[in-house]
Amino acid sequence: MHMLDVFNAISSPLIAAEPDLGVGEHFYWQIGNLTIHGQVFLTSWFVIAVLVVASLLATRNLQRVPSGLQNFMEYALEFVRDIAKAQIGEKEYRPWVPFVGTLFLFIFVSNWSGALLPWKIVEVPEGELAAPTNDINTTVALALLTSLAYFYAGISKRGLKYFSRYIEPTPILLPINILEDFTKPLSLSFRLFGNILADELVVAVLVFLVPLFIPLPVMALGLFTSAIQALIFATLAGAYIGEAIEHGEEEAEE
Repeated sequence: MHMLDVFNAISSPLIAAEPDLGVGEHFYWQIGNLTIHGQVFLTSWFVIAVLVVASLLATRNLQRVPSGLQNFMEYALEFVRDIAKAQIGEKEYRPWVPFVGTLFLFIFVSNWSGALLPWKIVEVPEGELAAPTNDINTTVALALLTSLAYFYAGISKRGLKYFSRYIEPTPILLPINILEDFTKPLSLSFRLFGNILADELVVAVLVFLVPLFIPLPVMALGLFTSAIQALIFATLAGAYIGEAIEHGEEEAEE
């Protein structure tokens, strides 16, 4: 059974009386043979626009003693830099700060946009707008980007010898080592997607059942878990890249 069918089966008794609340309803744009997921496209570009505008505003008049938005963005940069430094290592982390930072900020703003913004007021032909990370397509794309990144990190360090790790320390581990590379993007994508979708479903159901007070603590908890999910994704991405680079360094030292 499809995952969304499972969520619908669980939630349908609670939300049957609310026709506007549903999961798995989407609208698409058809451009030639290309099908574009309209909700994810709109909300993803909204998040990208927010990040670009915030970056431009924070850097348009740089001060030696930062304040306001510049101060906040510098704090965010230091936070992301610490994640990359801790996971990849002091020697190699600098080129990977933009990648890890982009992952963290995009996921963080996406998750919080789903919790804080009243997407329902924007009418779309089918379904409703939600956080981009509420959709499995977005989280799979982010996980595959992470996979490409750590393959690139390993190959740039060792060349094609990077793939010899599949038969190390013994060729018997070849199937397990290959399987590990498939499970990494799966676990990354399904963890983020499941947590964000479940959080939005719980809040939506509670808002319908108990409209005023009880949803507020749940929404606060949702903001916290959304931030944690962004941190987990960025940390694991850095850890995988660091693992690929470290493997190459160990071989070079030998």
